[in-house]
Amino acid sequence: MELRGKKILVTGADGFIGSHLTEELIRQGNDVKAFVYYNSFNSWGWLDHSPKDIQSSVDVFSGDIRDPYGVMNAMKGCDVVLHLAALIAIPYSYHSPETYVDTNIKGTLNILQAARMLNVERVVHTSTSEVYGTARFVPITEDHPLQGQSPYSASKIGADHMALSFYSSFGLPVSIIRPFNTYGPRQSARAVIPSIITQIASGLRTIRLGSLHPTRDFNYVKDTVRGFMAVAQSNSSIGEVINIGSNYEVSIGETVEIITELMGQQIDIQTDDQRIRPEKSEVERLWADNIKARELVGWEPAYPGIEGLKRGLAETIDWFTNPSNLTHYKAGIYNL
Repeated sequence: MELRGKKILVTGADGFIGSHLTEELIRQGNDVKAFVYYNSFNSWGWLDHSPKDIQSSVDVFSGDIRDPYGVMNAMKGCDVVLHLAALIAIPYSYHSPETYVDTNIKGTLNILQAARMLNVERVVHTSTSEVYGTARFVPITEDHPLQGQSPYSASKIGADHMALSFYSSFGLPVSIIRPFNTYGPRQSARAVIPSIITQIASGLRTIRLGSLHPTRDFNYVKDTVRGFMAVAQSNSSIGEVINIGSNYEVSIGETVEIITELMGQQIDIQTDDQRIRPEKSEVERLWADNIKARELVGWEPAYPGIEGLKRGLAETIDWFTNPSNLTHYKAGIYNL
C-alpha cells in the first residue's frame, strides 16, 4: 500500500512515539489527522513543540480513545489508522489496573469497531515487547509465549488478541507492530534512559534507579517510526505480528555506564525501592529477533548493535541536555 494520497489517522499523536511518527509522515508529504487526548489546556502534547510548518499541516482531533463516538468521528474520511494511543507506565498499572483495561483493551476495541464500520483500508495496532515477559528463549521471535507479568502487559495482550480476532472474524486488514524498548527525545522520565540522563543533566551525581541486572533491546525512536511506516505500507503484514527491535541485548547497568561515558560524568547509584517491580512482575530479559521484519516488510535497524546504541544515546543526550527541553522534566521526582 502506498501511503501517499491516503488520509492517515494517528492515535496517540501527542505522545513520545506518536509525535515523531506524525512529524515524519507529514515530512514525507502525507495527509495526517492527529488524534490527541482532550484536555482543557488545548495542549497537543509533544506536537506543541513541533516545527510550525508541521503544526500548520496536521489536522488535529481532540478526544478520548475510550469514547466510541469520538473515535468514530475521528476516523471518518480516513483510509489508514496507526493506533498508538495507550496507557504505558508499568508502575501505574499496579496502582490503577482498571484504567488499563478501559484504555488499552476497550480503546482498541473502539478503534477496531469504527474501522470495520467505516471500511478502513488498513489498521496498524501497537503492541509491546512487554507481552513476552521474561524471555524463555532468545532472541525472542513472534512465536514466543505471551506472559502477562504486569497489568499493563496483560492489557496489551488482550488488545493484541482483540485486534487479531477482528482480522480472523471480519477480515479487517489489521497488522500488529511489536516494538521493543523504544528510546529517544521526548520520552517520559518514567523510562530508564530519560531517568538516567535527566538526573545527570540536572546536576545530580548520586542518581536513583531500580534494578540494574535486567536486559533490554533498546530501539531508537527513528527506527521505530520507520518500522511503523514499513508495516503500514506492506500488504504482507496484514494478519501478522511483527517485532521491531535492534537484535542487541544490553543490561540496564551497562546502559548506565554508556550514558555516563557519553556525558563525561562519574556517578554513584542509589537503589530506589519504589522503582523496583514486584519480583514475579520484573521482566528479566528482552532480546528481539527481527528476521520477520526484514523478510516480510523490508525493515532493519539503522541504529544496530553497540555502535548504533551509542549513536542513538548521543542524539538523545543532546536533546535532553538542551535547557529548553530539560525544563519539561522533574528529575528529582520519581514519575510513577
